[in-house]
Amino acid sequence: MLRWTVEALRRHEGIGPIVIVGDAGAARDAVAGLDDIHFTPGGAERQDSVRAGLEFLAARPRPPRLVLIHDAARPFVERALTDRVLAALERHAGAIPAQPVVDTLKRDAAGMAGETVARDGLFRAQTPQGFRFDAILAAHRQLAGASLTDDAALATAIGLDVALVAGAEENFKVTTAEDLDRAERVLLGHLPDIRTGSGFDVHALGPGDGVWLGGVLIPHDRALIGHSDADVALHALTDALLGAIGAGDIGQHFPPSDPQWRGAASDRFLAHAGSLVAARGGMIAHLDLTVICERPKVGPHREAMRARISAILGVAPDRVSVKATTTEKLGFTGRGEGIAAQALATVRLP
Repeated sequence: MLRWTVEALRRHEGIGPIVIVGDAGAARDAVAGLDDIHFTPGGAERQDSVRAGLEFLAARPRPPRLVLIHDAARPFVERALTDRVLAALERHAGAIPAQPVVDTLKRDAAGMAGETVARDGLFRAQTPQGFRFDAILAAHRQLAGASLTDDAALATAIGLDVALVAGAEENFKVTTAEDLDRAERVLLGHLPDIRTGSGFDVHALGPGDGVWLGGVLIPHDRALIGHSDADVALHALTDALLGAIGAGDIGQHFPPSDPQWRGAASDRFLAHAGSLVAARGGMIAHLDLTVICERPKVGPHREAMRARISAILGVAPDRVSVKATTTEKLGFTGRGEGIAAQALATVRLP
């Protein structure tokens, strides 16, 4: 969600450096590959975090003239909305997008419907909220610790004029599980290009005491032989994802002739393929993996493999299918000489 939000803002040519306030470790992973992104720790309250971001900008050699403050949990901000906020800043110290309240409002009376509250003139505030940088920085410094719930409240508290501009219903804040479901439905509407890729890999069995399959080390009287950890399952999935976006194959990205990949964990390869999908603004819709071998038995480890693959790629486990089959003792897999895996990946792109 953070990446989608940042990419939505980056599509506007009027927006320069973006500062993400919060856990830099998790944020860096989410926005990997995007340029001109900066990070700074947050505070105990939202207001503290915003001030931290403003102070970060203030310390730069050339602080901005204008600043937009946006909730990372609003991933569907459109260009036209941002244009309205920026246009209003030419005439006012601040501007916020807002939607009029259209539902009848009732006050709770011990679980019963109490008085009806007049909705005339009431609006639901959204972000990005825009301000002249020096003005909003002064407001935050002056009212540090006030625990106000949005930046417009600080601005108006010190007498700044803040304009209301039209918000957008799709610019909702993802807060509850229902919001997540709604966000997924909206996201799918933004990703109409559905593509499928396939992957296949084989590795021989040799001396050892365990095999890596699907990112899980399975005890066995032999091991898979390869330049990396020879995880045929993750290799097949990596090729399937690369194929779905037309990005070549695993050997192009991680040449077996390159010594840096000797003994490497294959989760790095799969994570890289997943990051390429994300860099295209896409999402992984489904993965279907089949492991082909006589031994070891995959069934007891199936759920662990699903969980590991979902964790590597940041997708829900129900988007990952892991199956196993044999060749009825026919061929190299039937003779126990090696293990094969094939995979299909379905991705959605803008």
